[in-house]
Amino acid sequence: MGNKLKNLGLVGIGMVAGVAASVQFSAMAQKGTEAPLPLDELRQLADVYGLIKSDYVEPVADKKLLSDAIAGMVASLDPHSVYLDEKDFAEMQETVQGKFVGVGVEVAMEDGYVKIVSPIEDTPAFRAGIKAGDLITRIDNVPVKGLSLDEAISRMRGEPHSKVMLTIARRGADTPWVVPVEREEIRMASVKAKLVEPGYAWLRISQFQEETVDELATKLKELYAQSPNIKGLVLDLRNDPGGLLPSAIGVSSAFLPQNEVIVSTKGQLPESNTTFYGRRDFYARPGTDPLAKLPAALKTVPMVVLVNTGSASASEIVAGALQDYKRAIVMGSQTFGKGSVQTLRQLTENTAVKLTTARYYTPKGRSIQALGIIPDLKVDETPEGDGLNALRVREADLDHHLSNEGEAKPVGLNGTVSAKRDQKRDELEEEQRALALLKSGKAPDFGSKDDFQLAQAINHFKGLPVKLAKADPLDDAPAPAKLPGTEQKPPEVKAGASK
Repeated sequence: MGNKLKNLGLVGIGMVAGVAASVQFSAMAQKGTEAPLPLDELRQLADVYGLIKSDYVEPVADKKLLSDAIAGMVASLDPHSVYLDEKDFAEMQETVQGKFVGVGVEVAMEDGYVKIVSPIEDTPAFRAGIKAGDLITRIDNVPVKGLSLDEAISRMRGEPHSKVMLTIARRGADTPWVVPVEREEIRMASVKAKLVEPGYAWLRISQFQEETVDELATKLKELYAQSPNIKGLVLDLRNDPGGLLPSAIGVSSAFLPQNEVIVSTKGQLPESNTTFYGRRDFYARPGTDPLAKLPAALKTVPMVVLVNTGSASASEIVAGALQDYKRAIVMGSQTFGKGSVQTLRQLTENTAVKLTTARYYTPKGRSIQALGIIPDLKVDETPEGDGLNALRVREADLDHHLSNEGEAKPVGLNGTVSAKRDQKRDELEEEQRALALLKSGKAPDFGSKDDFQLAQAINHFKGLPVKLAKADPLDDAPAPAKLPGTEQKPPEVKAGASK
């Protein structure tokens, strides 16, 4: 689909849909996996290197040539395998830790400008008076028009206590103005929670980071302290690009019986063929268990999991596990479809390769690679339609994406085969409608009173009508791909009454 919008980004983090689900460090490749070197091809590489050094129009540094050669070799494998140079490696570590040096704003692109989705509370941008809806037109006097979102984010990053000059345009103001903002280290909380109304709670996870399980436990205890008799809990994973596998296991474990299978992985290496269970040793630091004293009601409280096209990787692990055990109703739009695991192999102290090493499978053995999680209740982003989801790229749209074994289709809770997208859908009309929604300022504010999908989740709890999306046509499809050699049958887990 042409002209698709870039997914929401965070200044200083530079999220990409489907952040690595597994982070492991190794100074060298596993023993026993070395293959004979292809000497003829390596000679060709050396010859090209020599030609560039001797004949290219201007000198090129050796480090650049070799780094780019490594990067190109790894990037040719699939969209999520990547070489991390010093800068990229440092940014990746910041992402995992949930901290970065920047100004503290959540941003998206709108009409070629950087739009402030939300300033993060108690950050330089927040204190400078920058507000949601403001547009950044220049960064250090460089026009934002023509820059990608990643490029704009990079320009707003920098060293602690350095300054960046942001030119801000605000609706209703006659002229833009320049705001000097001093960068500092920003710590991102990955979990938000509140009572939407008496008896109904909203819990949002923006990314699966090192502290996510601890933050989740804290927020859940606070919710139950405010309202001990919660009748419905919405777990919001929309636009959550993923993150760390242990955090996904911990989040799933909070709502499922102990010791249940959460996810399985399969790859070439023996260490890639693993089953992960809802036990403390799979999600917590040694000697700790942040989930130990959670309210018992969490195992049975009715749940809805909200997902959309921006929900990827670890988000899909959680949604898939809760769907397989019939613990929650999954509502929203089809997810991104990143069913692969990346492992970080450190090359030097400051460089690494993030390499796809396995596919992951839900407790029932479903592979959702390039397919995604199909919601049990398909609900559009807005009353008028699915809005920005029509413009987002999914895993299946990416060049040389990893295939799904058998290209099978996942099955939802209702037992029906998931709908295949109608190939004759008028994509141009859909994109124009979504762009119109974006320009009209109707992009959803998750968790707000205007959050249409959240309102439909609350309606579901109350037994009120839910406005479903227009159904896609069904095609015949084979059974869902399953983890070879397994026949896992999760027990029925009742979520409680949904009325």
